[in-house]
Amino acid sequence: MVMSYYIILLEAATDEVQMRVDVKEITTELSSFDIFSLFKDEKDIIFLDSSKDSEKLGKHSFIGLNPYKKIIYNQGLTTINGQMISGDPFIILKELIEANPIQNTYDLPFVAGCMGYLSYDLVRDMEKIPEIAKPIMEMPTMVFVFYHHLLIFDHHCHKTYLSVFYPDQKENHEATFNFEDKTTQIMHTIKSGPPTLYGNTVEEAVTFTSCFDASTYMKAVEKMKEYILNGDIYIANMTHTYTATTQRNAYDIYKSLRQVNQAPFSAFMNLDDTEILCSSPERFMQIRNNWVETRPIKGTRPRGKTEEEDEANRLALEKSEKDKSELLMVVDLERNDLSKVCRPYTVKVTELFGIESYATVHHLVATIVGKLKQEMTAVDCIKACFPGGSITGTPKIRAMEIIEELEPTRRHLYTGCIGYFGFDGSADFNIVIRTIIKQKERIAIGVGGGITWESDPEAEYEETLDKARALFKAVRLKEVDV
Repeated sequence: MVMSYYIILLEAATDEVQMRVDVKEITTELSSFDIFSLFKDEKDIIFLDSSKDSEKLGKHSFIGLNPYKKIIYNQGLTTINGQMISGDPFIILKELIEANPIQNTYDLPFVAGCMGYLSYDLVRDMEKIPEIAKPIMEMPTMVFVFYHHLLIFDHHCHKTYLSVFYPDQKENHEATFNFEDKTTQIMHTIKSGPPTLYGNTVEEAVTFTSCFDASTYMKAVEKMKEYILNGDIYIANMTHTYTATTQRNAYDIYKSLRQVNQAPFSAFMNLDDTEILCSSPERFMQIRNNWVETRPIKGTRPRGKTEEEDEANRLALEKSEKDKSELLMVVDLERNDLSKVCRPYTVKVTELFGIESYATVHHLVATIVGKLKQEMTAVDCIKACFPGGSITGTPKIRAMEIIEELEPTRRHLYTGCIGYFGFDGSADFNIVIRTIIKQKERIAIGVGGGITWESDPEAEYEETLDKARALFKAVRLKEVDV
């Protein structure tokens, strides 16, 4: 049965609904990953994991527990807890969030709401993009899960919090007592849990196969350069997908991934038959107190084997006119996107050509901010700017059409976004790069890079291998007994 969710919301609006959020600090010596390890097998668990802490980024991590609502959109159909709903999935999602207003009085960015993802493949529903690339797996294009409990970790202050969300005290009186029982269970599990132990590791033989071989990828880069020469685009992102099979479980692979490639916008998601292991360094969009921030990445160099080589590579990136040109074009696109949803004269570039260093690569980054228009919500903002400019190109729609033509397989979640929407109007999403998608024994890893007229096809292909290296290693590493 298909029903209109707007009718449900209209009926709910006639009742006086009281929302309540309780946030309490927990005393524990366990890390965020230790605690995640205790709950890793819970239903629909999502761990937004700032595995790389830094002064600017990676301050908070979140674990969602006790889900009560899940919205899924795929191939034109939206479901809420398995029941089909008619209407635009973004409007339905926005109404779900707005039906649960809260005042966030805590010094924490996210205390109640939903977590989930938007797949890159969603662009086919948002724009008239031809469907040419072949799918390599089946997964929804949008999933968001609403939770009663959130574990919140402040890595700068070394504090852990438990947030409990009670949607409606009048109608859910009995459920409130159940919530208290669940809260007690969570506290008991944390207090009884030991820290995560790391053993010795060996590398297993795992064979990765790309949808492109090297020569075919380079030919596609040349074709993209022809489009640039003809004036269709200025820059576009070319990617390819590696697939492999492994007996290792997703938790163990993610544990290895955190060791070899820590990143501020990492995530682990176990949703039905799909497990998502993300170690992204890139923020797509953060919305807090009506201010929006986006941090595109363009420009990559591998880490050196020695300090001297590493510094030389970093300086080469810092001085590269090609990489600066790429980043400038993306910054211009992001400024244009933000101008659609932000108040006039508030969009500003606050950082340009910054260098960030990760386990296997150096990156060139920028930061753009703006203040949301009064009528705009976080969902409106994400929808208007999705997908990110750094992983599409400029002009965005034409770049996506060319991507669809030249990339032989669909990206699926890769280059989409993962994050949260808060009931207080906040949001924070990454760009899904450096990510492993696992379905049973099969895994998929997407890698790519920006193409301009100056691009050297062989160098572009090698850059994708630099980005894939940490992911390959994480899949191959296996813990063994001492």
